[in-house]
Amino acid sequence: MSCRRFAASISAGVVALAWSLSGAGAATCGNGPGGFEVWKQQFAAEARANGVGANGLNALMGANYATATINADRSLHSFKLSLEQFMVKRGSAAIVARGRSLKQSNAALFASIQQRYGVPPGPLIAIWGMESGFGSQRGNQNMLSSIATLAYDCRRPEYFTDQLYAALKLIDRGVLSAQTRGSMHGELGQTQFLPKTMLEYGTGNLDVTANALNSTANFLKAHGWRPGAGYQPGEPNFAAIEAWNAAQVYQKAIAIMGRQIDG
Repeated sequence: MSCRRFAASISAGVVALAWSLSGAGAATCGNGPGGFEVWKQQFAAEARANGVGANGLNALMGANYATATINADRSLHSFKLSLEQFMVKRGSAAIVARGRSLKQSNAALFASIQQRYGVPPGPLIAIWGMESGFGSQRGNQNMLSSIATLAYDCRRPEYFTDQLYAALKLIDRGVLSAQTRGSMHGELGQTQFLPKTMLEYGTGNLDVTANALNSTANFLKAHGWRPGAGYQPGEPNFAAIEAWNAAQVYQKAIAIMGRQIDG
């Protein structure tokens, strides 16, 4: 079926189904796999009305309910640890040790990033190590299925609906595909961007180290990073780290490890 004919079939069939099921055309969240296929039909109608094209819609209809993602989302316990426990669990000593070595071996890259964005190596390397073990743990889940499942799930549908729209736009543009792999919540690349963050701040293929680090620095700069200012709690640039991740133990761990890496 051509893209144009697919879009036409979505327009005629899915919109009618969405309205007949929900009365107002709004996709209805759920707490298990039973309603996922109906929800996809409802959401596809909303997505098409909001400018998502045939490639994104086609990819959405092929998404599966991601049970592993839901199980992981229900067991996020590490952010409830104390700062000391969190840093031990996340291997902060190893991140700092390897980070210092990577800072030296990639000195030209980090100098270029700092000149362009004002962000020093330490916090970038800490984020890189924390998020993906310096690119070694990028996940092997279907990104779109993970994001769509979280958008359908009643726990945080508004937040992940925004992420799903971004993912579908990136698929429409050919930046991502229906087969793109990521982590449990749909995070992508070496510093684990969610699709909306990638859409807004990404500077290329995030599986490439230089692109991932430049994109992360771009995010921090856009969230108020001031060249030369401190980034510990209470200092001006800590707010940019807070914007990166909402968990306080994560924020403080990045600041501490970044300072240790920067020396």
